[in-house]
Amino acid sequence: MTADPSPPIRVLLAEDQVLVRDSLKVLIDTTPGMATVGETGTGTDAVLLARRHRPDVVLMDVRMPGMDGIEATRRICAAPESAGVRVLILTTFDLDEYVYAALRAGASGFLIKSARASELLAAIRVVASGEALLSPTVTRRLIAEFLQAPHPAPAVRDLNDITQRERDVLTLIGKGLSNAEIAEHLHLTVGTVKTHIGRLLAKLHARDRAQLVIAAYEGGLITIPRDPR
Repeated sequence: MTADPSPPIRVLLAEDQVLVRDSLKVLIDTTPGMATVGETGTGTDAVLLARRHRPDVVLMDVRMPGMDGIEATRRICAAPESAGVRVLILTTFDLDEYVYAALRAGASGFLIKSARASELLAAIRVVASGEALLSPTVTRRLIAEFLQAPHPAPAVRDLNDITQRERDVLTLIGKGLSNAEIAEHLHLTVGTVKTHIGRLLAKLHARDRAQLVIAAYEGGLITIPRDPR
């Protein structure tokens, strides 16, 4: 007997440019294993539709009329009615000034609008699976950008409940190292690194790896020298 196929990844589109939104809808609806469950051009409606449909992934534009994508992300990720919904930010630039705010709001990662269709579909699958779409290279650049720029001081994160080894792992996550790189650096197996990450997620009430990067920053574990200029 053939096993039942896995249910499709359900995607909500929040993009104010109709042409872009229509193109995304066609791409997703014609991809096996994916389906759109709603679309909107405003952040306010994105919040309402996320609560109503509880999609696996929301593709969220940052700049929309009225409520922007940052506030919409914050409300979606904080509401019990949309628990489990993950947000993938769509941005024009890979270090958009709002990306850090989006990650703090609960987004699981971000994708450049100029990405290829194959990259977009892969990103949806990654986020739907519960992983964070934040590559080591982007992580390093993101942290460096916000430590060197005159942004408000980050919130202080209490790290007293984590062990020294977990602190070591969190520091390396914050610096943008992959699991394999962390394992090599700390002379651990990748499986052990994953175990530590799982404990960090639980102890720090983090949704995913992107939130651990923020925790490392807010906990004072990242010390990148500021530009003296």
